[in-house]
Amino acid sequence: MTKGDQLYKGERPSFNLAKLKLGGENFEIVVDADKAIDYKNGKQVEIRDVLQSEKIFSDAQKGMLASEHLLEKLFNTSDPAEVAKQIIKKGEIQLTAEYRERLREEKKRKIIHLIQRNGIDPRTELPHPPQRIENAIAEAKVRIDEHKRAEDQVQDVLKKIRTVLPIKFEVREIQVHITAKYAAKSYSLLKNYGTLLKDAWQNDGSLISVIELPAGMQQDFVSELSSLTHGEVEIKVLKAK
Repeated sequence: MTKGDQLYKGERPSFNLAKLKLGGENFEIVVDADKAIDYKNGKQVEIRDVLQSEKIFSDAQKGMLASEHLLEKLFNTSDPAEVAKQIIKKGEIQLTAEYRERLREEKKRKIIHLIQRNGIDPRTELPHPPQRIENAIAEAKVRIDEHKRAEDQVQDVLKKIRTVLPIKFEVREIQVHITAKYAAKSYSLLKNYGTLLKDAWQNDGSLISVIELPAGMQQDFVSELSSLTHGEVEIKVLKAK
């Protein structure tokens, strides 16, 4: 007996489905949601790892199996794995409420990270703490869409939370002059934090670089660079845009 075969005992089971209506008939399979979404998006996933039960249903909630005659007629096969591939690719993935809530929470965390990384409080010129951004999302009653990428929702979330939280997105060009003692050691940090617009090695072995990075990252960048160089660095903001 497979893991999925045990889901149909008891009343109103809750599980993730992939569904397809074909020839006026319903076909459903019970799936691992993460793997089904990956498979539908073309990632390399074994179909048998996607399936929670190697059965094709006409109504999974009631445990009603689809007839092999219909499978042969409409899918040209009764092999559950081959039928499942078509159902996932051509149909829709129906998620449980618990799974949708988990997706929304994951997207919200990523949106909060993106806002903190790129935005600052215009009153203090410092990034907002994550909890403050989360509180603003709740206060503004922002609904996170579990189906959309976090990156695609940031601007809409920003527009709504600005009614309760002052925030602006800004990119800054920062010039750093690092002494010869720490120049080579600091170079990888510069590249990891942002886009290097200029790096000029001086005759004395010191390094002058201009880096472009989101305003919300400036505080961490300055702190880490100052720690790495033991303060032997000059830092100047050239412009903000």
